[in-house]
Amino acid sequence: MSSSMEKSASITKQRYRVLAAVMLGGIMGPIDASIVNVILPTISGYFGASIATAQWVPLIYLLTISSLLLFYGRLGDIMGYKRIYLAGLLCFVLTSALCGLAPTIHWLIIFRALQGIGAGMTMAVPFAILTAVFQPHERGRALGINAISVSAGLALGPTLGGLLTSLWSWRLVFLINIPIGIAALIFGARVIPELKGKPGRMDLAGAAAAFVGLFSFLYFINRLQSAGVGLTSALPLAVAVAAGILFFYVEKRTPQPMVDLALFKIRTFSLGTAASLLNFASQYIMVFLTPFFLQRVGQYPPNRIGLLMTAFPLTVMAVAPFSGNLSDRLGTRGLAAAGAAICSAALVAIAFLPVNASAFAVGWRLALFGLGTGIFQSPNNSAVMGSSPRPHLGIASGILGTARNTGMAVGISAAGLILYALVPPAVIAKEHLSGPDALAFLGGLKYAYLFGAALSVLAALFSLLQGPKAPAQSDGCVIMEDSP
Repeated sequence: MSSSMEKSASITKQRYRVLAAVMLGGIMGPIDASIVNVILPTISGYFGASIATAQWVPLIYLLTISSLLLFYGRLGDIMGYKRIYLAGLLCFVLTSALCGLAPTIHWLIIFRALQGIGAGMTMAVPFAILTAVFQPHERGRALGINAISVSAGLALGPTLGGLLTSLWSWRLVFLINIPIGIAALIFGARVIPELKGKPGRMDLAGAAAAFVGLFSFLYFINRLQSAGVGLTSALPLAVAVAAGILFFYVEKRTPQPMVDLALFKIRTFSLGTAASLLNFASQYIMVFLTPFFLQRVGQYPPNRIGLLMTAFPLTVMAVAPFSGNLSDRLGTRGLAAAGAAICSAALVAIAFLPVNASAFAVGWRLALFGLGTGIFQSPNNSAVMGSSPRPHLGIASGILGTARNTGMAVGISAAGLILYALVPPAVIAKEHLSGPDALAFLGGLKYAYLFGAALSVLAALFSLLQGPKAPAQSDGCVIMEDSP
C-alpha cells in the first residue's frame, strides 16, 4: 500500500513533465492533418494523379483515425495508456518514413492509412493520461495547456507545409516527423507513468462493429458533401446504420463491453460530449467556408489566406490555458456555455460580412471565434473527463476524440450541402466572383454560417444543462510497475 502511495506521489511531482511529453507527441497529429491539404496539389502534380485520387491522401488518414479512437481508448484501459501512446508514436514515426519514400500515389495512400493507425493511438489516450496524473483542482489548467499543442499544430501546418516543400520536396513534410517523433518517444518513455483503467479482455465483436460503423458513417458524410444524395452515399449510410445496431446489440449483451453504455447515463458526460461535437461542427463550417470567401469574393492570394486564417487557432492557443485554469476555480458549466455563446456571436458576425470586407474585418471575427473556442474547450473537456469513472478514462478519452472528429466531418458536410442547395452551380464553379454572383455566393455562405451559429447555441444550452461541478474522482486507476 505504501509503495503504491509513493508511486502516486512521484507521479504527482512529475505531472508537468508528463504534460510536456504528451504535448510534444500531440503536436504532430494536428500538423499532419492540416499540412497535407496545402501540398496536395504538389503531390497530385508530382505523381500525375487526378484530384479525386489525391483527395484520398488526407481522407484515408482522417477516416482511419476517427474509426479507431474508441478501440484504442478501451485498449488503453486494458493494457495501459502509456503503452498505447508510445506504440502510436513508434508507428507514426515508421509510417512517416514510408510516406516520405512512397514510390506512387497509391502506395502513399496505403502508407497514410497506416500512419492514421499510429496517429489514432496518440490521439485516443492523452486526456486519460492527463486526467489520471493531475488532481481534479488542476485538471482544467492541464487540459488548457495541452490545447496549445493542438492549436499550434493547426496554425503551423499550412505555413510549414509550404516552407518545407519549397526547401526541398513535399517528401520533407513527412520526413520531418521522424526526429520530432523520436524525441517524443524517448521523452515519453522516461516520464509518462504506467497507468491503466478497467482490466479485462477486448470486446472484438464490438470493436469491429464500431470500426465499420464509424468508418462507413464518416465516408457517407464525405460522399454526401461531394456527390449529394444518391446510391453512392446511401450505401455507406445503410452499412453504418446496420453496424451501429449490431454494436449496441453486442455491447448490451457482452460481459466486458468495449464501451460501457452506462457512461452515457452520466448527464455531464453525455451532454458535454454532445456539446463538443456541436462545437467542432460549427468550427469546421467556419474553417471550411471562410477560405472560399477570401479567395473567390475577396480574391486573396493563398499565402494571405493562410496567414489570415491563423487568427483563429492562435487565439485559441492564447486563451485555452487561462480558461482551463479559471474553470478549476469557478467550475466548468458557465465558462463552457459562455464560450459556445461567443462562438455563435462570431458566426453571426461572419454571416453578415460585406462583399468588400477588409482583412481586419475578417480577422477580428475569426479571432472572436477563437476566443469562444478557447473559453469553451478546456472547461468542457475537463467536465467530460472529470465526470468519467477512473477505470473508464481511456474509453472516455476515445469517445471525446470520436465526437471531435465526427463534428469536423459533419460541419464540412453541412457547409457544403447548404452552399450547394442555395447557390446556383454556375456561380459555385467560378473562381472569381463579383457583382450579382458575389452576392449570390454570400447569400449561401450567410445561411451556412447561421446554421453553425445555431449549433453553437445548442452547445451552450447543453453546457448549461450539465450537472454541477464534478466531485473529485476516486482513484480507480491501477499503478503499474515502472518501465526500466
